[in-house]
Amino acid sequence: QVDLVESGGGLVPAGGSVRLSCAASRRSLGAYSMAWFRQSPGREREFVAVIRGSGDGIQYGDSMKGRFTISIHHGDDTMTLQMNNLKPEDTAVYYCALRVGRQVTITGDLYNFWGQGTQVTVSS
Repeated sequence: QVDLVESGGGLVPAGGSVRLSCAASRRSLGAYSMAWFRQSPGREREFVAVIRGSGDGIQYGDSMKGRFTISIHHGDDTMTLQMNNLKPEDTAVYYCALRVGRQVTITGDLYNFWGQGTQVTVSS
């Protein structure tokens, strides 16, 4: 079992920035990848970004490219998502997810562990 604890988020004006973090409770996972997904009321869960534990394999959702940056700190397996130039449509609950294994995927159903989510609200 791996617990994922998210932090960050909150209320931010349009054009502002926010940083999300996700810490994994268990070390020595072997190959793994971590990702962010988001969901807002009435909408499907949406892929945001993914990164391998080794730091490569980065992918972003189309509307996030150029604005969001995902990274991972190898010392404590903490993943961060720096979100800049935020828009009201970025308002959602953001979830951290972890998949054991080397494959990188943007399909949420293939992830093994999920965090509780953190709310990001962008005011217009």
